[in-house]
Amino acid sequence: MDCRHCKSPLELVLVDLDESPPSNSYLTDPDGPESSYPLRVLVCDNCWLVQTEDFAQADEFFATDYAYFSSFSSSWLAHAKAYVDHVADRFGLDETNFVVEIAANDGYLLQYVQEKGIPCLGVEPTASTAEAARAKGIEIVGEFFGAAVGQRLAAGGRQADLTAANNVLAHVPDINDFVGGFTALLKPNGVATFEFQHLVPLVEECLFDTVYHEHYSYLSLTSVTRVLHENGLEVFDVEELPTHGGSLRVYSQRSDADRPRPRADAVDELLAREEAAGVKTVGFYQGFQPRVDAIRDGLIDFLAKSAADGTSVAAYGAAAKGNTLLNYCRVDAGQIDFVVDANPHKQNQYLPGSHIPIVDEQRLKDAKPDYVLILPWNLMPEISQQLSYVSDWGGRLLRAVPAIEFVESLR
Repeated sequence: MDCRHCKSPLELVLVDLDESPPSNSYLTDPDGPESSYPLRVLVCDNCWLVQTEDFAQADEFFATDYAYFSSFSSSWLAHAKAYVDHVADRFGLDETNFVVEIAANDGYLLQYVQEKGIPCLGVEPTASTAEAARAKGIEIVGEFFGAAVGQRLAAGGRQADLTAANNVLAHVPDINDFVGGFTALLKPNGVATFEFQHLVPLVEECLFDTVYHEHYSYLSLTSVTRVLHENGLEVFDVEELPTHGGSLRVYSQRSDADRPRPRADAVDELLAREEAAGVKTVGFYQGFQPRVDAIRDGLIDFLAKSAADGTSVAAYGAAAKGNTLLNYCRVDAGQIDFVVDANPHKQNQYLPGSHIPIVDEQRLKDAKPDYVLILPWNLMPEISQQLSYVSDWGGRLLRAVPAIEFVESLR
């Protein structure tokens, strides 16, 4: 396979997680047909873009009934609102401007743009989430975004003063075409922001469960700066965020802007820190697999001990990262009784691969398991507060990545 960005041949392997089904392909029938694909991540030693090996098309991963709805997390809604408040203030956005969000999901972010009276548009290819956004009165273009869509919107008078792309840059198979769409869509002095999980903490803290087929790329500022530059955008600022175990928010502008914003010191400082960490060296990526396998073995040992002791284990959060973890550990419904999820679009289905049933929260309260494994550890403060009552019957909350760790309930 060649690099998706620079077309150099790929030989360096970050991690091989065997085969698993797409992590958001939930099942209505646990005995029905199910597709699985190898899950391997490769590193380009030319441009340092880290990427999954191709085995299936994007429409296999982002079906019309896509079950991830952003609005079911209160902390993520708060994050989106804070972003809108911040960019509106920083760039002076008002009713005379136009905002476009790529991967608008269920309108979790654009609803706050609307509240400010700023005209906006979302691009969202999955019909289930797009329908939810339209129900909030948000205009949605139901397509996968790329250069052609960006050019068409611009030609139709829909050029943007601001584009937002949160947790989608990693999800696109053709990263050059995708970024080129922003260059076409932006007004001459518009701003494009991208949020994505940061590669450095992913590797350093061994957050391997954030690897899944839908994540085509694993991004550093080093690689993103190059990808954007070669597709007509220049990074002028960056912010480090705590989301997803450590994320970046990158601010960029067109290379041909007639009033270019100066490049903030934060950009060069972070690039220097990435280089010092070893992002541009093969050694940074070696040794990841044994650490992943140690996490796998820790969860397997914990579940085996629980079975031997006769204690019960449930899980919370039917998240993609949880499916990566459970499938690599070969966990099934015989080891974890059920997984609770607040999203009714996931309830009464089964996790892909492990076939663990997805239920509502009342099942947790009725069953009173001894242990509750929190799968979306990135939402740990929110979930531990929500599940504080588990301690009332002596139950305990825990996480498995980057190691088995018990979590105190927050009341």
